[in-house]
Order: sequence, then structure tokens, then C-alpha cells
Amino acid sequence: MGDDGRGEAAGVDDTTRDALRRSLGTRARRWLLAGTLLAGLLTAVALVAAAAPAERTFVDLSGAVQSVMSVATPLFGILLVHDSRRESAGVVPTVPGVLLPAVVIGVAGVVICAATLALSPADGAADPWRHAGTVAVGSVLVQVVAGLVGTGLGLLLRSRVVAFLATIVLPLGLFGLLDAVDALRPAQPWLTPLGSVRNLLSGEMSMLRWAQWLSVLLIWGVGLNALGAAVRGRRHP
Repeated sequence: MGDDGRGEAAGVDDTTRDALRRSLGTRARRWLLAGTLLAGLLTAVALVAAAAPAERTFVDLSGAVQSVMSVATPLFGILLVHDSRRESAGVVPTVPGVLLPAVVIGVAGVVICAATLALSPADGAADPWRHAGTVAVGSVLVQVVAGLVGTGLGLLLRSRVVAFLATIVLPLGLFGLLDAVDALRPAQPWLTPLGSVRNLLSGEMSMLRWAQWLSVLLIWGVGLNALGAAVRGRRHP
């Protein structure tokens, strides 16, 4: 039985390494990554060009750049889930596979914002780098949650197109629904990725806001993937 356990663990490790390799290992996914980063760069350049020098801050750039790039991040998770479905691979190794592109996108976005701000005049800005460290960490966490939303909805929905559209419609729809009712508006940062993103990219994090981010991670990251794994298990017992 011990040998079987070691063999099964080795199989999971091999599958995890394979998922990590494939997350950015194909030409199409490298192009997807390049397009995502280009969108972030163009957003940063456009914001710097449009804003007055005194209004150019790392917080403002990161809020827009990371939000734009987070739209594409779930695609990497959806594609990895599609790979595992096609090859009848396990669900668990797929989840770490999406962390690689998510972290790459988050870190690259931080570099884009920092370089753009450093190369642009910021005359009159009180402190353009205020909260830069916290926002840099938050940028990576934003992309990680986005990637996990992709794997979760990829597990629940067979169509890659429908799953990708759902990564946009469901979080924004829930945010809009809560926003429409005054009594429910305080629940936005507890229940929606967008509410959490606003906190993380503001740089003004507190114990309460970290608790809110953890709540979103548990719902949209852990919970959604657990539900997707359970549904997939019923489809393919």
C-alpha cells in the first residue's frame, strides 16, 4: 500500500509539473500572455498621457492596468481545465498551473506601472509612490484570484467561450446587484472580486480589508473550484 501511495503522489507531482509547463508552454498561450501585457502597457501609457502630472500616481496606474489585465487572466485557468478534461487528468494539479501566469501578469503589471511612472514627469504630485509596496502585493493577489475564477468556472462550464464570458458577467453582475440596494452595498468587498480589487489596489489595507479579501478568495477561489471539482466528479465518476 505504501508503494501505491508513493506512486500516486509521484503521478500527481508529474501532472502538476506538466500543468505548470503547459500554462505558458504553447505558442498560443505565450501570445495570449503577450497580448495581456500589451493591453496593460497601452493602458498605462494612455493614462499617463491623459492625466495631469500632479495626478500620476502608482495607485491610479495600478488600479487601471491590473483591472484591464485581470480580464484575460481567467483564460489561462479555463484553458488548463480544458487540457485536463481532454486528457482525463486530475483537477487538483490544474489549480497550481494557473498560479504561474497569474503571478507573471501581476508582477509584469507592477513593472509596467513603475516604469511608466518613473519615465513620466510627476510635477506637483505629493507622493506618486505612496502605498507602492502594498499595491504591488495586491496586484499579484488580484491576478491570482482572477486565475482561480477561471479554473472554477472552467470546471463548471464545458464551453470555454461561455466560461470566459461567465468570468466577466457573474462577478460584475453580483457587484451591480449589491450596488443597486443601499443595504447590501457594504457586502460588496466581502462577496465580489471587484470590491476586493478596489481595496487591494488602493494600497490602504487594514485587518478588516484583508479579512474581506480572504472572504473573496474562499468564495471565488476555493469554493468555486471545490464546487467545480464536485460537479466534474459527478459527470465522470
